[in-house]
Amino acid sequence: MKRRTFLQLTAGAALVGTGAFGIPAARAAGKDIVYLTPGLDLPFWRYLSKGVESVAKAKGYGFQALDSRNSPQTQLQNAQDAIAKGVAGIVISPTDSSTAPSVLTLAARAGIPVVIGDIGTNSGDYAAFIISNNYEGAKGVGEALATALKAKGWDGGSVGLVTISQARKNGQARTKGFRDGLAAGGWTGKEAGLQQMQAYTADETFKFTQDMLTANPDMRGLFVQTDQPAIGALRAIKAARRSDDILVAAFDGIPEFVDLLKSKQIVASGMQQPYLMGQKSGEALVTALGGGKVEKEVSVPILVVTSDNIDKELPTVKETVFANEMG
Repeated sequence: MKRRTFLQLTAGAALVGTGAFGIPAARAAGKDIVYLTPGLDLPFWRYLSKGVESVAKAKGYGFQALDSRNSPQTQLQNAQDAIAKGVAGIVISPTDSSTAPSVLTLAARAGIPVVIGDIGTNSGDYAAFIISNNYEGAKGVGEALATALKAKGWDGGSVGLVTISQARKNGQARTKGFRDGLAAGGWTGKEAGLQQMQAYTADETFKFTQDMLTANPDMRGLFVQTDQPAIGALRAIKAARRSDDILVAAFDGIPEFVDLLKSKQIVASGMQQPYLMGQKSGEALVTALGGGKVEKEVSVPILVVTSDNIDKELPTVKETVFANEMG
């Protein structure tokens, strides 16, 4: 009799402890938010992580960032570990758009909501997607570089691209936007080639830039599609003694860019607002966890910061781009 009563109580508890989305009681009660990031060695992802963390902690959740080290296998293992621990929710910036669906499938099976913070996915279910308008941001950079090249009388020279992975939807958008921006700005030269980053380091971009300079003596411009690697490009240009005849444009932003923009070593950078993106990702996830209505896609503006407008844009940049790391 006692055993029958125990079994009945257990079954009842199981029914009560399973929510409308089939989330097991232990997971539904989870109080941790996990951020799966491509690589915390890149400042952009650190700033986005801080944005997610600020919301998670303000709303009473624990927080942990798990570094995928630009490896799809590590990303999947991190996702499996987070799900096994019964986290409340996941924010993911995928290693690329083709690797996101496997994580989304695992989370959906476990009833754990996921918000995608940048990059995007080729398929799968998620609560919300927080994205920058990479096309428009890169188009603005292309137009700014074209204007600067024409002012120098260099609009007939070649321009090289060092890009993020073109398997990422945001990478595809940046490349198309930049090319369209050059054309809209009246640039008439040729392209000096395109190199895709794999390690996302300054040393990698240093080598890419060296190779482009050697192969293209007429190169007058270079677009580097993320922040820290742009420093490697500047080093390579300086080592080749080409600092006076190459204009560099970048994407995203780190505190070092402020002086580089003011000195015109970088003429323009399309700065996403990663801290703000992280905050919006965290807010969307917390709303989803509370059963609230979440906007499926949220676009965060990109600031096209140039040597001419850096002083005006700097207060906003310090807060939403650099996560208040600058004094």
